[in-house]
Amino acid sequence: MIKEIVNRRSIRKYTDRPVEDDKITELLESARLAPSGNNTQPWRYIVIKSQEARQKVMEASGHQAWMLSAPVFIVSVADVKCRIKEDIVINDCSPEDEVKRIIRDTAISTGYMLLQATNLDLGVCWVAEFTQDEIRSVLGIPEDKYVVGVITVGYPDEAPKARSRKELKDIIHYEHW
Repeated sequence: MIKEIVNRRSIRKYTDRPVEDDKITELLESARLAPSGNNTQPWRYIVIKSQEARQKVMEASGHQAWMLSAPVFIVSVADVKCRIKEDIVINDCSPEDEVKRIIRDTAISTGYMLLQATNLDLGVCWVAEFTQDEIRSVLGIPEDKYVVGVITVGYPDEAPKARSRKELKDIIHYEHW
C-alpha cells in the first residue's frame, strides 16, 4: 500500500469518463472492511451520480464548482445510533466523547476508500466545507447522523505534484511529548 499512500493526491479536475459501478463497489468494500471500536462499523455511505443531486451537494459544500467535474460523490456519514441508543442531535459542536469515537472510526473507513481509489487509478478529493444542517437537509440525513465528508470520485484530469511533507523526526515523540 505504500505506493498508493505516496501517490494519493486530492483531485479537483476530472475527465467526463463515467466511473464503472464495479469500481464504486470496490471503493465501498474497502471502506466496509476498515476497523472500528467494538466492531460497531458506524459508517454509512450515500453514492450520488445524478447531476441534480450533485449540484445540491456542491451548493451545500461552499459552492465549489470544481466538484461538478466529478461524476460521482460518495458522502461519508457516521451513524451515531450504532453506540448511542438515546435520541441525540449531532452538530458541529457536539461534546460527547462517544460521538468523537464514531466520527474517528468513520474517518478511518473513508481513508481506506481514498487509498483504494488510488489503487484503481481513480481520483478523489475529501470535501468538508459544509455545515451539518446544510448537507443533511439536502440529502435527507437524520439529525442523529454526522456527515464526515463528501468524496468526489472520477478519473483525474490533472496530475498535481506531491506536496511537501514534514520529516519523520519532526512529528515523532517517544515515550512522552
